[in-house]
Amino acid sequence: MAILNILLYPDARLHKVAEPVKVFDESLKRLVSDMAQTMYAAPGIGLAASQVDVHKQVIVVDVSERRDSLVVLVNPEILDASGNSDIEEGCLSVPGIYHTIERAERLKVRAFDRNGNAFTLESQGLLAVCIQHEMDHLRGKVFIEHLSQLKRQRIRARIAKQLRQSA
Repeated sequence: MAILNILLYPDARLHKVAEPVKVFDESLKRLVSDMAQTMYAAPGIGLAASQVDVHKQVIVVDVSERRDSLVVLVNPEILDASGNSDIEEGCLSVPGIYHTIERAERLKVRAFDRNGNAFTLESQGLLAVCIQHEMDHLRGKVFIEHLSQLKRQRIRARIAKQLRQSA
């Protein structure tokens, strides 16, 4: 297992749309393991393959307190979404930035596990929000792009300032 490099906004590679996984092999299992290790080390509660510059439809999520409930979603597809969430979101690709985004409170998703077995997952609350957030990454969208133009400009300015200060 390896800790992968997480792309940081505004890296253009974060906007690349992920391709569906067609082959469930050892390289996919290694990617999932590396992504999980990267997510836990960051520390985060979700990571999309797009964030580590692998443009395949793969997501890892663990919202448990003990960090022992890894959920792997390959080629996820939302079947049903309902309710409204008011959970504040952050992102490993946009560190230090948090906002509440309009998301569904409950979610039903169809996906494959790392072995190619299809399953359906029903979730709510933080898990549902996290899945939607990571699925946005697979579509080439970063969570702050749900915000108004003015808020995005302020975030870009804040990120540029942080980069200048760390240089």
